[in-house]
Amino acid sequence: MVIRRSFGFCASHIVRNCTSKRCSSSIHGHNYKVEIFVQANSLDSAGMILDFGIFKNQIADFIDGFDHSHHFWDAEQSDFIDFITQNSARYVKLSVNPSAENYALLLLFYIDKILEAMEFGNSEGDILVSSVRVHETDHGYAEAFREDLSNPKMMKHIHINSIYFSEPIMAEWKNPIMLEELKNYYVSPHSKPFKNITPPHQIKIQC
Repeated sequence: MVIRRSFGFCASHIVRNCTSKRCSSSIHGHNYKVEIFVQANSLDSAGMILDFGIFKNQIADFIDGFDHSHHFWDAEQSDFIDFITQNSARYVKLSVNPSAENYALLLLFYIDKILEAMEFGNSEGDILVSSVRVHETDHGYAEAFREDLSNPKMMKHIHINSIYFSEPIMAEWKNPIMLEELKNYYVSPHSKPFKNITPPHQIKIQC
């Protein structure tokens, strides 16, 4: 079974190397819509795959980090990078070109890692992100699927350090060191940093 949760963010970018001159040579923006599809092999104690309230924590903050910011490829010329970082408080540096396809792959990768680093407390099954859709306009979207995570051609330049959020972005998160905790867990998996407590008012289910 699969559930879907949607998010949105507004951002600007330049997509270098594309055939459209406007996209590849000028800063422009989009109102992005993100759809996250999550699957599990069983339901939790509430009869859900995953409580939608859980999406409001690390995942919501992570995606909100993209909002009202300029996104740029770390391969940009240094003078352009300096201009952005000196004149915009909110910016996101990426290891890949900021296309809709790469956004979908990046979000799939990071949300998968967030879920892996999450301790569940309501008898959830094996929670997996099955795909992520990123709508750049109303006319089309890019969708990355779970199997893309094991495709070296797709993931060639995507890794745990693929995204750098500026300090003012992280300062607005509920947990400003969330990304640092995620990276530490990725390098050395031990105690999961993101915990969801057992909800109150539990009714014992008879097997």
